Amino acid sequence: MILQTIQKAGELLALYDREHTEWGVRDAASRLKMAKSSTHDLMNSLAKLGFLNKTNDNRYRLGWRLVTLSETLLATTELRKEAHPVMEELAAQYQETIHLAVLDDTQAVYVDKLEGRQAVRVELTSLGARLYAHCSALGKVLLAYSSEEEVKRIIQTAGLPRFTPNTLTDEEELLQALAKIRKQGYAYDLEEILPDLCCVSAPIYNHGGEVIAAISMSIPAFRFRRSQTEYREAVMRAAKTISKCLGYYDTLHKNSKR
Repeated sequence: MILQTIQKAGELLALYDREHTEWGVRDAASRLKMAKSSTHDLMNSLAKLGFLNKTNDNRYRLGWRLVTLSETLLATTELRKEAHPVMEELAAQYQETIHLAVLDDTQAVYVDKLEGRQAVRVELTSLGARLYAHCSALGKVLLAYSSEEEVKRIIQTAGLPRFTPNTLTDEEELLQALAKIRKQGYAYDLEEILPDLCCVSAPIYNHGGEVIAAISMSIPAFRFRRSQTEYREAVMRAAKTISKCLGYYDTLHKNSKR
């Protein structure tokens, strides 16, 4: 019973996103396929704990307790602590937007972001934002170093929606692209999620030789095409530096890649 309650609480919190910032009991109960009374009790309990906040019209928004937990997570996560100084150097040198992301279930989650002075603003990638993995350089890196079974599960669950004419929406083409990424050690997003925006990303390894995250640089298309190789090499160097900070040495993990 306790496990079921925890699961339902997780499913309820997962209903919230940028398009759905408030939920009423009736709508939440319908979406969760729960009784209205049970949903009311669950939402009320989460509100008492600070995970939800009840509005004056008896609807519920996310509570501030989640911000505290989020800050604690980010402040105590080794990945972010080691990556942030390297990201700062990269942003200072190139003045472009730098992202750090991990794969969570079917999507890429942005766990850090820095914007350079001349960077294009990428509103989709705020801290904690989730994006489909198949259309971003970060996401494709994270998919490339996942098992083929896991990639197919993600495709089946999340689909391959098209965002621009350049978005990969064919499963076989995506699998071929992921194989190429594993071989070359980096991925591109060539206006695949937003027009006029390109990105380059590289994998970050932990001490056991596993890819646990990816770092990327987002650049306006006209600047990217002018200095593509330079941007790529800079991001790959940054990824290698962060990996070493996490205890990874490629001479000890030559067989860690698929």
